[in-house]
Amino acid sequence: MGSIPTQRETEFRASATDPDRPGPPAVVRTSLPGNPLAPAAARRFVRAALADWTELGVPAAAGITDRLADDSVLLVSELVTNAVVHAGTAVELLCRLDGAAPDEDTGALVIEVSDHHPSRAVRGEQGPAPTGTPEYGRGLQLVASLSDSWGITYRTGTKTIWVRLPVEGAKADQDTESYTSEQALKRGLRAAEILAPLPKRVTHETEWVNRGALSFLAEASDLLAGQFDEDLVAALAGQLLVPRLADWCAVWLDEGSESPARATPGGPGARLARVWHTSEHRMEELRRILEKDPPELPDTAGTGALPVRWPGDAPAGEASGTALAYRLTAGGRTLGTLVIGRAGLLRFPDEVTGLIEDFSRRVALAVSTARRYQRQANISRILQRGLLPSKVARIPGVQSGLVYEPRDKGGPGGDFYDVFQAGDGRWCFALGDVQGKGPEAAVVIGLARPWLRLLAREGYQVAEVLDRLNQLLLDDATEAADAAAAVVAVAGGQGVPADGPTSRFLSLLYGELIPHEGGVRCTIACAGHPLPLLLSPDGQVRSAASPQMLLGVVDDETYTSESFDLLPGDTLLCVTDGVTERRSGRLQFDDGDGLAQALAGCAGLDAALVAERIRRLVHEFSERPPDDDLALLVLQAR
Repeated sequence: MGSIPTQRETEFRASATDPDRPGPPAVVRTSLPGNPLAPAAARRFVRAALADWTELGVPAAAGITDRLADDSVLLVSELVTNAVVHAGTAVELLCRLDGAAPDEDTGALVIEVSDHHPSRAVRGEQGPAPTGTPEYGRGLQLVASLSDSWGITYRTGTKTIWVRLPVEGAKADQDTESYTSEQALKRGLRAAEILAPLPKRVTHETEWVNRGALSFLAEASDLLAGQFDEDLVAALAGQLLVPRLADWCAVWLDEGSESPARATPGGPGARLARVWHTSEHRMEELRRILEKDPPELPDTAGTGALPVRWPGDAPAGEASGTALAYRLTAGGRTLGTLVIGRAGLLRFPDEVTGLIEDFSRRVALAVSTARRYQRQANISRILQRGLLPSKVARIPGVQSGLVYEPRDKGGPGGDFYDVFQAGDGRWCFALGDVQGKGPEAAVVIGLARPWLRLLAREGYQVAEVLDRLNQLLLDDATEAADAAAAVVAVAGGQGVPADGPTSRFLSLLYGELIPHEGGVRCTIACAGHPLPLLLSPDGQVRSAASPQMLLGVVDDETYTSESFDLLPGDTLLCVTDGVTERRSGRLQFDDGDGLAQALAGCAGLDAALVAERIRRLVHEFSERPPDDDLALLVLQAR
């Protein structure tokens, strides 16, 4: 029995049966965040749409050629880039494929890019840009040259730029080179196309710049945007330029300074990060020469091409040529210098110098992004070390096993744990999960864990600790987390979040252990957390606590605790929802008491092996990596 066709497939088939009827247009739309990754996502979205329309047999898709696909990708890249740079808001992208009318042979591919800052003018080409101002794209000149028609529509709170590209021979029965899904996949990010060599004898260089060069820039941006290490960005820049546009390339990087002198090759803050040459055996020789005698740039140099002297005798046996330097500047800070050279050339063509200037700006932005990422990663690692205990307390008569895997490696997760001594003969343990991730969750963890220790050491019983922690979260943690959220929003360019209380919830499993002769007395309470499981030596598994309300939700909530003895060989398993809610398709790990069954199979293992076996089973449950933090604590009476 065949599958039921979707409404869109039904409409396409209906129009295909009537060749004189153009049928409904094929329409796809998406929303993109207003950040530097949006143009790359938009290009992928357009390619996928063209491939899908071809696979579904949309009549107008018969007229989609490689040329049309290239033009549409370039246009959407330019328009989305303009929207991100000049509006800074979320971007709405719509693609519509209109079939040809009965008496016409030409359909149309319509692209609409909308942002939500209509008070800003659309960047055109009304004159040269001021010195030092980045040029992020070719603007509306490119739109006008490639499209059949275009325009701007203003609505309340929205500005839309629409572009119409003709689809020649759009009727399904015409024989035309179509843009098949296989072609779409091959075109993707193929390095061979991205790094197409610069034509040495091009009759129409302007045509190449408008098409081939822009394809180079668009696809190179994809590759650069995926790098979060500045040295890898420098290495990739060299591979992109050599030997396609130059015989050699060198990149100097600096920590970033408002003073260009620091980032100048040979300056106090500059380091030669990467050297690339067409001949690998000459790279080290060229590096030594450049380190000894780096090119000199005036402090007044802008981001444009600046001729510099050819390196001394480098490389041996090679004729001299032309060398150019480009400042790598982003956000008003000079991040480094890009230097290229080509042997046997009196001067680079203007089209090439302009192309490399555009490319150098993208390199600078990639370096800036990589540095921001590394700074954030370092802060996250420091936060993570401060939020978790430096060591787990050793409890007499109890063996422990621990697994903690934040989803974002090295970053602060929403899960936390603690095992500490609360007084003479008393030890406490906690396993918690804060709503959300990142700085907001880190703030709540940074308050909750010290509060737990303080309350426990003041002699409060388990239920009383939860009562007071609940009130503290309602009083103090929400304000602190909201402040952190506001800082993150402003830093991300999203503005200050809307006024109003933002609740920060905490699920917590908290207990007290008192070792005694013959076992360990355990008192435990569970607030909105996956229930702890108790495994006896004979393989029987049962819940060790009753469910209660999350912390930080209801004022004046009264919590209760339960007590039992951990006898020698008994194992207590505590987990966060990253374990129980681990997904594989529609299934979760704990469906049908999956966690209890997994624990029953651990009878006879020590605490560390139980923790490791549950961790392994959770990972093997799905081929995809976990999409949540994983934390589990095993306590076993000896």
